[in-house]
Amino acid sequence: MHDRYGSDVLSGGADHHRRRPVSRPVPAERGTVVEEVMTGWVGAVVRVEKSGGQHVVELEDRAGRTRTFPLGPGFWIDGEPVVLTPPVKSAPAAPTRTASGSTVVRDARARVARGSRIWVEGKHDAELVERVWGDDLRVEGVVVELLDGVDNLADALREFRPSRERRVGVLVDHLVPGSKERRLADEALRLVPDGTVKVLGHPFVDVWQAVRPARLGLERWPVIERGTEWKTGILRELGWPHADQADVAQGWKRILGTVRSYADLEPALLGRVEELIDFVTEPV
Repeated sequence: MHDRYGSDVLSGGADHHRRRPVSRPVPAERGTVVEEVMTGWVGAVVRVEKSGGQHVVELEDRAGRTRTFPLGPGFWIDGEPVVLTPPVKSAPAAPTRTASGSTVVRDARARVARGSRIWVEGKHDAELVERVWGDDLRVEGVVVELLDGVDNLADALREFRPSRERRVGVLVDHLVPGSKERRLADEALRLVPDGTVKVLGHPFVDVWQAVRPARLGLERWPVIERGTEWKTGILRELGWPHADQADVAQGWKRILGTVRSYADLEPALLGRVEELIDFVTEPV
């Protein structure tokens, strides 16, 4: 017989024991459209930020108006309850280029050091070369060594005894026609077989000048008067401490810290270093 009043509500029928919808977690990614249940505000996620010790989400409606709500439960998406969670931060993409602009070689072990070498005049030169070309040099197995001044070049070559299999590329500061550096380099080259040593240089007084002045907020590097130690004068002109060697070291650290890639260096240095790397790595 048909029961005009329906079944007993206490009879345990399945229709009377439906579970309430369970909120699912959803990252509050930019552009996700949600409805805030208490106010009925519907809008797209603009941003998620921390305010007053808690995460909040900013929603923008169709009219361009925005409102901010606490991140968490109390939202709907397509009629289903959700708990908004902070957006997932994707890992930064692995670089495809080294600081020198070369293609990154993935999972490459440093090569066993070659017999050939690159010599630079001082510590700052070596640190700048490492900063930009370090990855490339490790892949190629090229070691950079300190010459401690071009005055020592001839003696260093006599001791090293360069050959076709053990070539030397030398980077010299202020290597311009008529300079002391040019004279010393020419004298040293007469001591070695042809094709075993290449001496290249840049026109700058010091390798500091190879860093583009714009990286320090300058239009150009200051001109330092004769009789003043160049690095000390530069630090003075920049308004940085310059009383002793510790100040010079700290000043260089600040300058080097502005160099992110080859784009922060002057072409007059870039080309010379690249040429030296090619020289010491070319097949015998």
